[in-house]
Amino acid sequence: MNLTEKQRTRLRKQLIARKTEIEEQLLQNEHYGLQESMRDSLGELSFYDNHPADHGSEWFERGKDIALNENTEHNLEEVEIALASMETGVYGICLECNQPIPYARLEAIPWTAYCIKHSPSQDIPLGRPIEEEFLTPPFGRTSLDERDDQTQFDGEDAWQIVESWGNSDSPAMAEDPEALDYNNLYIESDENVGYVEALESFIGTDIYGQSTTIFRNNEYHKYMASNEGDHGLEIDHPSMPKDD
Repeated sequence: MNLTEKQRTRLRKQLIARKTEIEEQLLQNEHYGLQESMRDSLGELSFYDNHPADHGSEWFERGKDIALNENTEHNLEEVEIALASMETGVYGICLECNQPIPYARLEAIPWTAYCIKHSPSQDIPLGRPIEEEFLTPPFGRTSLDERDDQTQFDGEDAWQIVESWGNSDSPAMAEDPEALDYNNLYIESDENVGYVEALESFIGTDIYGQSTTIFRNNEYHKYMASNEGDHGLEIDHPSMPKDD
């Protein structure tokens, strides 16, 4: 559908009005305050003597202003392109399919360059960064857990040790609902370290395989609570007969 001269004139007036509105807006708010540095707006000579968290709100507002300014300037560019296309006679033609854009759509969005069918998606993409493919499984090539021929210390183990000394989480924020204290917040905190079977962690002998000793650690108490062991078999248990 070709636009009539009356429709074209009406749309031109809308575009000019929008262009004037955007230019006045950017002039009045100085491009959302971006023409003034954060140091000047806060009255600070330097940020070096302050903790970054002290200016968290200011950094957030500055990031928001940058996004708003970019969006407004992009809209201004769209309006200017639409006005220029009127001069070249290609206004109202979809850039994708080269078909006329319905007047109702142009009246609602006079600076649009696409019909409804070919309008670029405005949805936030749900795809993940391509780098994550390299990092799959977690810790990428430094993770050796999936390899049957590797049992050595890997990237995940290194992170576990660092994280075991503390992180920013609390038991209330832990992914594991069974994490009741700060010692259980790091990755695979329940993983056996230094032994495979629970028995190996609380039964010890001397270098000759004699003088069996029971170390009553957490694994020991879990083992007994699960009715897997018999307290009466312990050498130093009160129920065992004493040597005369």
